[in-house]
Amino acid sequence: MAKTIFVNLPVANVAKATAFYEAIGMTRNEQFSNEQASAMRWSDEISFMLLAHDFYATFTSKRIADAQTTSEVLLCLSRDSRADVDAIVEAALAAGGTEPRPVQDMGFMYGRAFEDLDGHVFEPMWMDPAATATPSEQTQPAAV
Repeated sequence: MAKTIFVNLPVANVAKATAFYEAIGMTRNEQFSNEQASAMRWSDEISFMLLAHDFYATFTSKRIADAQTTSEVLLCLSRDSRADVDAIVEAALAAGGTEPRPVQDMGFMYGRAFEDLDGHVFEPMWMDPAATATPSEQTQPAAV
């Protein structure tokens, strides 16, 4: 069985949050969605469950964090290129999200951030595959 993750996020308005997540490229799984929740598929292994506050509260006795004023989690999303990083951030901004910090460009790694309508922070990033290769995967210099 593949390992999967379902990230549960409390949202103020399920319909608006669903539209935002669709705008950044996720698809809604109707089988696990209703007025209280939207199951948003990011990949075969990763889904985001957008839960209305009252529904989210049925899963915990803790107070729900206000992500507009409190950092509860930073969600890093790997992308295939710098252009893909820029594209998802631009889509988020066009859908009503905000960009909370400047671009981070370290040459081998490029990242940006956006907040969704409820303040949840996403950090799309690209890393040069050569920077993460093990020594045996790296290209050996040719003999002179």
